[in-house]
Amino acid sequence: MKKSPSPEFQRVYVWEQPVRWFHWINAAAIVVLGVTGWLIAHPPAVLSSGEAAEGYWFGIVRFTHFVTAYVFAANLAFRVYWSVVGNKFANWRNFLPLTAAQFRQVWAVLKVDILQSSNKPVHTLGHNAVAYFTYGGTVLLSLFQIVSGFGLYAPTSDGWIPQLFTWVVPLFGSEQNLRLFHYAVTWAFAIFTLIHVYLVFYHDYVEGHGVLSSMIGGWKFMEKHHAQAEQATGLSAVVTRTPVPPPEPKTVPRPAPHG
Repeated sequence: MKKSPSPEFQRVYVWEQPVRWFHWINAAAIVVLGVTGWLIAHPPAVLSSGEAAEGYWFGIVRFTHFVTAYVFAANLAFRVYWSVVGNKFANWRNFLPLTAAQFRQVWAVLKVDILQSSNKPVHTLGHNAVAYFTYGGTVLLSLFQIVSGFGLYAPTSDGWIPQLFTWVVPLFGSEQNLRLFHYAVTWAFAIFTLIHVYLVFYHDYVEGHGVLSSMIGGWKFMEKHHAQAEQATGLSAVVTRTPVPPPEPKTVPRPAPHG
């Protein structure tokens, strides 16, 4: 049986260095905030024969949580800035439902990844529309965590940044109510992380576009005709409807007549 020729792949620089730095700093910050936040919500009973005044491990946990929160907030602020000045794959318009083509792509992705009613992969150089909209949702959750976290931190801090959020606790009725919402969103991030890591490895293995390595080196690989179609669009999540012309047939010169 004759094998079909392998598709010709094109190497495309997708994720700029600032986007990659944001991704890994954000991932590390979420892990640290999640672990320290869980310890703050469920402090273990540590038995010690020393003086209580000499045991400051819980203070170190809280300090680590607060410092990481500042890093998390600054990193998010930088990503918002880069969504304006970065390339089209990082642009803020990708994260908003602006076109019918994006919704069509959402349905196409759901049929492949969730419903498994289609085996036709959705080709995008950047994220697909479902991923962009999901990441847009995580930005909103991140903003809530920043606002609620500084609101909870304000009564024990003299810093001017936490004092900007003293209005948050009265808005939720009590500190305990706000703490419950803050804690619930932490678990939402934990669930998102598990799904995110699974889908990254899944798409990297099935499609072979270098999804995982692209967040380290910035480059992705895609079949040349799909890559050219993607590069012709304004938004990376919008599927172009401009057909890629087929290659011109090679002309074979006719032999000269004898005589």
